[in-house]
Amino acid sequence: MSEVINLRKARKQKQRADKDKESKANRALHGQAKAVRDSVRAATERYNRYLDGHLRENPPSGDFVKETQDKE
Repeated sequence: MSEVINLRKARKQKQRADKDKESKANRALHGQAKAVRDSVRAATERYNRYLDGHLRENPPSGDFVKETQDKE
């Protein structure tokens, strides 16, 4: 004889498994916590400001610039 199964418990167990699978997919899709995203965004902005502060006012002009553009 086969084993008796409580259908209510089996249904709930299947729902939990489906919910866990969906949660795992959402975690992978949406990725990081808000604090981590904010931290990365702030570091990126800080780095970009640093680079912008070190730009030359007048970029070099002349034959060297034209030669490097022609090579590409």
